[in-house]
Amino acid sequence: MIEKPIVLVVSVSIIEDEEVLMIKENKPNVMSKWNFPSGRIEMGEDIPYAARREVKEETGLDVELTYTTGIYNFMSGSQDQVIMFHFIGQVTGGSLYLEEDEIIDSAWVKVSDLVKSNDEELRNPSVIKQMANCLVNKSYHSINVFHKLVK
Repeated sequence: MIEKPIVLVVSVSIIEDEEVLMIKENKPNVMSKWNFPSGRIEMGEDIPYAARREVKEETGLDVELTYTTGIYNFMSGSQDQVIMFHFIGQVTGGSLYLEEDEIIDSAWVKVSDLVKSNDEELRNPSVIKQMANCLVNKSYHSINVFHKLVK
């Protein structure tokens, strides 16, 4: 049996006025599913840097990471083991511009409504709803738990 590698992913909830930015994906295995801006951590990349990079690539927005809701370990729909580092961010610049090949839509959604969303519309719904519950309850942790590797 060949084991698949563990997939390391970052995800960011961009929050403004009790709403969170969601993106609708245009990838074959998750076509038209809503998700937070997210993506894989590249080899040797600092985790918070990867989170900011993914937001910029997918939305055109610059963000400051303010908190984390934690680290999530789950099996994806394609049966990959995923370890996801989830952050909360605030827009500091840029303008909303969707990455055309991978993102087909965006929407600002009330955080409280996200918890009640239809599972069929969400990518990894149990994980997104768990994160949304953390957002609703303001169950945040300091971003200082992430230490940059000093060379």
